[in-house]
Amino acid sequence: MSQLWHSKNLNKMKERFIMLLLSLVVAVGVSAKKYPVIKFENTKISMGTFSMDDPVRTVTFKFTNVGKAKLVINYVHASCGCTAVDYPKDFVAPGASGEIKVTYNGFGKMPGKVNKHVQIFTNCKDEMSRIFITGEMTDVPVSKK
Repeated sequence: MSQLWHSKNLNKMKERFIMLLLSLVVAVGVSAKKYPVIKFENTKISMGTFSMDDPVRTVTFKFTNVGKAKLVINYVHASCGCTAVDYPKDFVAPGASGEIKVTYNGFGKMPGKVNKHVQIFTNCKDEMSRIFITGEMTDVPVSKK
């Protein structure tokens, strides 16, 4: 009788050990997934002071994919209709770099401080990144100030 009991317990222990081992294999497999990582040289760029007589400013955000997989920018969203974004539509390989151009058009806007942001949605583990533009649009030409 004790041998039968011992045999059943041994089988249960083997089953538990196998389940634990399978759980570890699955956990390691999930955590080992390779992701791209977008790293910007700067996340905030100033457009400086500019006149409403010349209200369009473009800045370039440079980035590198420092991850282990191809980077894809799925979608961008500017905080205002006065801001346009040009970004790579193709993937960026690991170790490769790219640029995102942000154009602010202050035509018809009141002079003053400019603070805008762009949300960038990617296939990175942290799916959303933000970049910022700042500046000041004046009501007189900058050269006459």
